[in-house]
Amino acid sequence: MASSSPQLTDSVQLPAQMDVAKTFYGVGVVGLIASGVGYFLNSEQFFYSYLTSFTFFTSIALGALILVMIHHVTKSSWATVLRRIPETFLANIGIWSIFMIPVILGMSSLYQWTNAEYVANDPIMLGKVPYLNEPFFVIRQFIYFGVWGFLGYKLHKVSVEMDETNDWGLVHVLRKFSAPGILIFALTVAFASFDWLMSLDAHWFSTMFGVYFFAMSFQVLFPVIILTIFWLHNKGMLKNTIGKAHIYDLGAWLFGFTVFYAYIAFSQFLLIYYANIPEATLWFYHRLEGSWAFVTYLILFGRFVIPFLLLMNREPKHNKKVLTFVSILIIVMHFIELHWIVMPILSHSGVSLSWLDFATLIGLGGIFMGLFFSKFRQHNIVPVNDPQLSDSLDKHYHH
Repeated sequence: MASSSPQLTDSVQLPAQMDVAKTFYGVGVVGLIASGVGYFLNSEQFFYSYLTSFTFFTSIALGALILVMIHHVTKSSWATVLRRIPETFLANIGIWSIFMIPVILGMSSLYQWTNAEYVANDPIMLGKVPYLNEPFFVIRQFIYFGVWGFLGYKLHKVSVEMDETNDWGLVHVLRKFSAPGILIFALTVAFASFDWLMSLDAHWFSTMFGVYFFAMSFQVLFPVIILTIFWLHNKGMLKNTIGKAHIYDLGAWLFGFTVFYAYIAFSQFLLIYYANIPEATLWFYHRLEGSWAFVTYLILFGRFVIPFLLLMNREPKHNKKVLTFVSILIIVMHFIELHWIVMPILSHSGVSLSWLDFATLIGLGGIFMGLFFSKFRQHNIVPVNDPQLSDSLDKHYHH
């Protein structure tokens, strides 16, 4: 550590004239209006498209939530300079929960297990009734978003409070919430993924599905943070605060969790393939027939092979062009993979893209990013009074 601790030299406020939130909200409202029209034209397609887009953005916020909690529990300093980015994503989970309402309203279109007649004639489905029933499903959503919303609100609020009061004791408060938070997060995210995605095909189950959804969500978070930092740098912000060393670390995390994601996704496939139990294999069978097979291989290469090869060496991990390309690729693949999980239920025979896929994506995305930027500009964009900040800056100055 240097004798004099490095100082923040960048402005830690978004400039007043940079009001991107309004633009995002505008785009979002247009997208949501278009989606609303789509609901009246084809309600079934609307609900499937909406679920895909909703899960896509929610998973980014959930990835942010676990990253910040791990950061506090491990007392790590490297991410302190960029922590406000994931903190801002998770601060909005409470408001974001409003967008769960259409999924609840569309339950009977989305989930076969809501059909009493279908369930009554199916012994497997009858066995699942204690868990898969409408009242309990709705109660669970309240629990998930209640927990995530509370954790998100607290972690952001206390962190911002530390900026204002200079009270380093608040670090212990953040740890106190994060330690049990990680355990509760693990359970709620696993069950939410069963509810939203796995129960679409209610006969099928995979005990690894919760970890698989977590691996997807965590992998996609790093590209989102990387692109946000590059955007800030392009606007001339935080150039001396978030340096090459921090970007290298993000590249390394992205590489690590690309491998972790592939390991989990492949393990899930391999166990089902090897056991060869008909009701378990059907899920993958549908995704390996017709044009879905093409999407399956596209995900394999686009989400694992290409990022893996590009980020394997040391240099590309802080090469801006490579990281930008890989980040965009993974974000696009994340959406494609969620589409691939949801849509074969609606169109078994093969891929059928609907304009509603894009309308819901733009609608929810505009609101999601609008919420992010309106919250982001209210506070310092770096936790200025965090005790770990000088260590985090030091990393940059001595890289």
